[in-house]
Amino acid sequence: MNVSRIALVTGVAASSVLLLSGTAFAHVSVQPQGEAAKGGYATVNFKVPNERDNASTVKLEVSLPADHPMASAMPQPIPGWKAVVTKSKLAKPLEVHGKQITEAPSKITWTADGGKIGPGEFQQFPVSLGRLPEDADQLVFKAIQTYSNKEVVRWIEEAKEGAAEPESPAPVLKLSAAAEDEHGAAATGASAKDAKDAKNAGHDEDMKSEAASDSDSDTTARILGIVGILVGVAGVAFGVLAGRRRSA
Repeated sequence: MNVSRIALVTGVAASSVLLLSGTAFAHVSVQPQGEAAKGGYATVNFKVPNERDNASTVKLEVSLPADHPMASAMPQPIPGWKAVVTKSKLAKPLEVHGKQITEAPSKITWTADGGKIGPGEFQQFPVSLGRLPEDADQLVFKAIQTYSNKEVVRWIEEAKEGAAEPESPAPVLKLSAAAEDEHGAAATGASAKDAKDAKNAGHDEDMKSEAASDSDSDTTARILGIVGILVGVAGVAFGVLAGRRRSA
């Protein structure tokens, strides 16, 4: 086998690996728009690629985590798609803004209503979620994707620590550290205000010092000006007297 044939075989093999890898990783996923902080609200995008060459995606069902229920789940309207939020009774009520919540969103279903995700395309489904739990590092959203040929793909497998990624992994949302609470924010605001006041006070002192310095400079300049005038007058007088003596 010559060098050219070896290079050709190697290139084909590499291309095959890349194509297979792309197919393996083209699954339903979820990513935040900006940040998804513990205890806060976030807008997330469920990204749905179409993996079939002969069918379109016409339905997506996303189950919200039952172990970490959230009081609010609001899908953003998408042309060509109808979104329905299903709520379920909670075993333990949630307290949100001082109110007891006895039911929470448990599933969001998007159904094609004139739209579709065709072969070689993907669609993002934005949702506003909150409040996010404070006692979790991630949230798992199990998803079911339905194609126009009635094929159903279940993205519901949870990854195990230390194990390879499952064939049909469930979308996972990573949560970032919690933001400052109201007390912390207030304290931070007070500190910032104190620092600003101190800076302003220092600035005022500098202004006073500069004003005093300018005043001293003006006084000195006036004195020097008066002395100069007096010296000039004395010089003129001296010149006049000297002229009279020579004339005499």
